[in-house]
Amino acid sequence: MAAPKKDTLIDWYRQMVLIRRFEEKCAELYQQGKIGGFLHLYIGQEATGVGVVSALRDHDHIITAYRDHGIALAKGMEPRRVMAEMLGKRTGTSGGKGGSMHLADREKRFWGGHGIVGGHLPLAAGIALKARYLEQDEVVVALMGDGATNIGYFHESLNLSAVWDLPVVWLIENNGYGMGTAVERASGQPELVKRAIAYGMREGPRVDGMDVLAVHEAVSEAIAYAAKHGPILMESLTYRFEGHSMGDPQRYRSKDEVARYAEGDPIGHFRTYLDGKFKNVLPELDEIEREVQATIAEAVEFAENSPEPTYEDLVSFVYA
Repeated sequence: MAAPKKDTLIDWYRQMVLIRRFEEKCAELYQQGKIGGFLHLYIGQEATGVGVVSALRDHDHIITAYRDHGIALAKGMEPRRVMAEMLGKRTGTSGGKGGSMHLADREKRFWGGHGIVGGHLPLAAGIALKARYLEQDEVVVALMGDGATNIGYFHESLNLSAVWDLPVVWLIENNGYGMGTAVERASGQPELVKRAIAYGMREGPRVDGMDVLAVHEAVSEAIAYAAKHGPILMESLTYRFEGHSMGDPQRYRSKDEVARYAEGDPIGHFRTYLDGKFKNVLPELDEIEREVQATIAEAVEFAENSPEPTYEDLVSFVYA
């Protein structure tokens, strides 16, 4: 596999910073009561999201659960429209009706953003079945949290994907906790990727999810495998620096634990890597930070000045 060029690496850094600053602003707006409902932040998991999306081919698909902001931004959805969706405005990506957990973009083959734990896994299998039935060279990457591996949707989806040799990369974002329960307390086999054996599919790697380069390489190889041979299960070992959602008191883990993982901050780790690889790159990275801050400010202004949905908006495109 050819090594990514400097421009590509710099763009990955920009995406990771964009996700981090976007979510920090969302947390602030949530505290101000401007974002309603639940808010699940992706802070700490940026390397996994950017590494996965960067490995996709143009015609591949991606689907995820409710911690979806990072995937949406990495897929190139407009920050201003995503922010408007967060605030429930008419200019949002779903007209303000979806909110935090339901970001999606059909043109970009990003199918959400789903609020029910594991509820999107059968959909991933269905998209892959379409590709296999029509003999299309398309792969579906289905992201899920570690907690989703203990529910029925997981079994049904992975089992059928193996039976029908569907082109799916099942990727577990293992951030150590299903809500407030540690993986070791909820799973008899804490090495979740080993469940591939039970379904007769290839066991992929347990990749360092705090290293964007490692994730990109592992997912690229997994996509190439799935396109030719069928499903593969892999695991990205990552960590969320914030609670399960806003308002989570986080009594299930110590401050020392969070601080220890923060030392391996994926953005700081990648910045150090770029500094060692390219001469005088730090001013360029600092400029990216300023550009991202301006982008976030513009997105918030756009969202706050956007109109509320009307009653007609509320009842349009509703089929059930």
